[in-house]
Amino acid sequence: MRPKKIIPCLDTRNGKLVKGIKFLNVSDVGDPIERAAEYARQGADELVLYDITASNEGRGRISLDLVRAVSEKLSVSLTVGGGISSVGDIQMIIDAGADKVSINSAAVKNPELIKKAAEVFGSDRIMLGVDAKRNKNGLFVVATNGGQKESGKSLIDWVKEAEFLGAGEICLNSVDADGVKSGYDILMLKEVCRSVSIPVIASGGCGKLEHFSEVFEKTDVAAALAASVFHFNEMTISEIKEHLLGKGIPVNK
Repeated sequence: MRPKKIIPCLDTRNGKLVKGIKFLNVSDVGDPIERAAEYARQGADELVLYDITASNEGRGRISLDLVRAVSEKLSVSLTVGGGISSVGDIQMIIDAGADKVSINSAAVKNPELIKKAAEVFGSDRIMLGVDAKRNKNGLFVVATNGGQKESGKSLIDWVKEAEFLGAGEICLNSVDADGVKSGYDILMLKEVCRSVSIPVIASGGCGKLEHFSEVFEKTDVAAALAASVFHFNEMTISEIKEHLLGKGIPVNK
């Protein structure tokens, strides 16, 4: 088994580190540049930097100055997302220091963006960010615009299509679980992992050490992403890795 990755997520709005619950009631929780450096020091395997309101507010891509400032503090891989809607946007984000780019809402509206991006930059630099929720019938569907709008797309159909088009990995965030701290959405993750062969990153709902071991024991995800537990100093990355090692789950030390 390959070592499992722990990935802190830096959600930003107007250059500030923020966190909400189910994408609502968002509040400032710190400086993303300082936190990025701290999480890298703690042993993060990668970091993800998002502008969570760029698409919903129609502001265009995430700030290049913020990307540069964060990337300068890191020696680990940095994935950047938020309002990215073209190959040109991706080029600018990579030039600013990102190792990978996450596309979400724009890909739902224009799936060919995944194909074009993979052809230009390689699949290994293109992450598909997916915000998903259960609809009124209990089916998993894709949401866009920071989780605020249901797209009508089936989650499973979408991840299969994205893999076919060239996405190199999927970061699957459960809107229903986001910020609730009751655990990752195991059922949703299982279904997606069974449907694709590319790596899947679990996101949304982590609140205690056992949630990390649970998601790795019960699903085939390659990594677990979290935010609140790090931002509010509830646990460190080294504590998580020690816990996982104690459970027989391999991690990078």
